[in-house]
Amino acid sequence: MKFDSRRSPVMARNGMVSTTQPLGAMAGIRVLMGGGNAVDAAVATAAALNVVEPLSTGVGGDVFALVRMAHDGQVTALNASGRSAAAASLDELVNQGMDVISDQSPYAITVPGAVSGWQAIMDRYGNMELADVLKPAIEYAEDGFPVSEIISRHWDFSAYRLEGGPGGLEMLLDGKFPKPGDVFQNPTLAQTLRTVAEGGAKAFYNGPIAEKIANFVQKMGGWITTEDMAYHYAEWVEPSCTSYRGFDCWQVPPPTQGLNALMALNIAEGFDLADMGYQSLDAYHHLIESMRLSFGDVMQYIADPAHMNVASTELLSKQYAATRRAMIDPNRAQEAITPGKPPSHPDTVYLTCVDGDGNACSFINSVYMGFGTGLVVPTTGIALHNRGSSFVLDPEHANALAPRKRPFHTLIPGMVTRNDELWASYGVMGSMQQAQGHLQVISNMVDFDKNPQEALNAPRFSVRFEEGIFLEDLVTTGVVKGLQAKGHPITVREPHGIFFGSGQIIRRDPESGVLTGGSEPRADGAAIGW
Repeated sequence: MKFDSRRSPVMARNGMVSTTQPLGAMAGIRVLMGGGNAVDAAVATAAALNVVEPLSTGVGGDVFALVRMAHDGQVTALNASGRSAAAASLDELVNQGMDVISDQSPYAITVPGAVSGWQAIMDRYGNMELADVLKPAIEYAEDGFPVSEIISRHWDFSAYRLEGGPGGLEMLLDGKFPKPGDVFQNPTLAQTLRTVAEGGAKAFYNGPIAEKIANFVQKMGGWITTEDMAYHYAEWVEPSCTSYRGFDCWQVPPPTQGLNALMALNIAEGFDLADMGYQSLDAYHHLIESMRLSFGDVMQYIADPAHMNVASTELLSKQYAATRRAMIDPNRAQEAITPGKPPSHPDTVYLTCVDGDGNACSFINSVYMGFGTGLVVPTTGIALHNRGSSFVLDPEHANALAPRKRPFHTLIPGMVTRNDELWASYGVMGSMQQAQGHLQVISNMVDFDKNPQEALNAPRFSVRFEEGIFLEDLVTTGVVKGLQAKGHPITVREPHGIFFGSGQIIRRDPESGVLTGGSEPRADGAAIGW
């Protein structure tokens, strides 16, 4: 079970990139070898992933990041998520008879924040110019790249979403999804990236690109205007943090679900998981119950912080965690937890970069579901995300749709420090699986002393609410039957399925500077070091 994926951890000293697609990781490595730092490499990797995995990420989506620079040791958080339009109207949709915002509706489009995030993080921490770090992505888009195995499968699964507008053909090969090994070119996206390389974020949010986005969204019936595009800005925010057995765990604060992972860790910290045993029945039961309790709060309270009525500090207090922990029966699953009904569409990319100086960037860039709304702005190669479908059409809810408001986000990059030194830069993409993945890989490394690759190889659970609990069929039969006996509604799914997320981890030894990377066995990706 140590390396059931047949992957061993990757080790290096000069720098490392770990992400869902090897060509994306190589873009970051090229930048590191050319004198860039971890932040430069992160933007290069994100842009390259826009090309080689366009169904999951891109300039039409949003960005969140955590950065830790070695010279000062401070962890900072970037929120480059977009807001709803000034004209967004909950009443308008309710009067149309809607009770949810369709994930393929133009109403689901919020201003795409990714490019503002690329610019903001480069301006503050980068060593190179934006034009230099975008070169690999532009080359992939212009010259073409071979489509990888698992991404091709997901492309096929999501291709139907491209039927809603004429620009969708730009994401297909002769009208069909590209098969593994097919060489795919995206000249319109290459031109968009060239425009951004030459003019920066200003060229995206003001001028022809913004006009094309706004005109297309309005033509499709949505609200976004050029004024909404020009209004957008990224923000540096105070990261959220909690301690877990002497390790400081960092997340981007609301509107992300970062608190979800931290609250679950707070609850789980009160149990001796190591004594229960790795992959044991009791460990699974207590982790699952901790996660369920955390979800119960997150779906009720987390939203744009300007609209929350509960402080993050209250949700993260150890005292509050103790009251929640007391609700867990070691012999029986709880029946009374009634969280909301979040979506579950794991189309996101996560990447982590650490350079030889110990600078780290934990970075997530997403269009949410496969190709976002499926609406591609003609002649741009921009698939517009559908994050606005996360808004609630209940005016009393903290996450209710409102003008120029950020929706609840599942996206959460993670970072861990210990004794004021970088310990790990990590993430697990996959919608509401993200916080669950964070809980499980941190527990694997901290409680059970697993290396990054072992932590990712391990079987996972997924709390699915109305669908019960999914377990990968790598989990032993004894654990499955034991959880069922405790009252958990268990469904066993194929190993390495899309339900269990996709993670990347880079750890750093503060004494030797050795980087140890792990990459998700459930994806095409790789950890690459030099």
